[in-house]
Amino acid sequence: MKGVRAKKHLGQHFLKDQNIAQKIVESLNGHNNYKKLLEIGPGTGVLTNFLIEKAEYELLFMDVDQESIDYLQNQYPDYKDKIIKEDFLRIDLGHYYKEPFGIIGNFPYNISSQIFFKVLEYRNQIPEVVGMIQKEVAERIAAKEGNKTYGILSVLLQAYYDVEYLFSVPPNVFNPPPKVTSAVLHLKRNKTQTLDCDEKLFFRVVKQGFNNRRKTLRNALKSFDLSTEIKSLDLLDKRAEQLTVNDFVELTNHIANGES
Repeated sequence: MKGVRAKKHLGQHFLKDQNIAQKIVESLNGHNNYKKLLEIGPGTGVLTNFLIEKAEYELLFMDVDQESIDYLQNQYPDYKDKIIKEDFLRIDLGHYYKEPFGIIGNFPYNISSQIFFKVLEYRNQIPEVVGMIQKEVAERIAAKEGNKTYGILSVLLQAYYDVEYLFSVPPNVFNPPPKVTSAVLHLKRNKTQTLDCDEKLFFRVVKQGFNNRRKTLRNALKSFDLSTEIKSLDLLDKRAEQLTVNDFVELTNHIANGES
């Protein structure tokens, strides 16, 4: 497509529908008035076309595919120094950003979850994310407690972001068509600057709980060497998928204090 071949090992599926591309870009609302915007995996530039029309943002485009970089720099010579070859998962984003920045992209499906874990690392710098990913992963991230798809990313992202499932995207609007339906998610940073608990411990408790999601938390969290008082908590009769973010915060504080 336009001189750029989709590469399976990079998880590339190039969107070719201009209306959907415009709809994705228009989903940005500049939450908290950030001025810098990063597009991850611009590929053949279908989102880029609409992004460069948005004068309110200072843009940066990041891709690991040299073929895409060469194509985009040729197509958009005015942005040549803003189209860079970098691996989003490996770089220190602090090298490029000292201030808040938004993220948008048709995320490579084989690393979409890892992208969101990195967003969490920089959560106090990233007010907004608009990303297209596999529908299954999007539903999981947006799921609420009590839902079987509710999981680690659901809890961790919803602790810091308002998560909205925007719309589904069929396979036939991509080249090559993926084997799955896609979906667009919108993340908007909420007002929780820090959780009311030890956040590193919170992450550990959530991950451990869902790694043994079929067990009650009393059994799933055995590695924490829980005290008798904590083991008697009603919360531990539940499975991880039944707890809200606030429930996990409460549980984390009990574990941190070593008492009920």
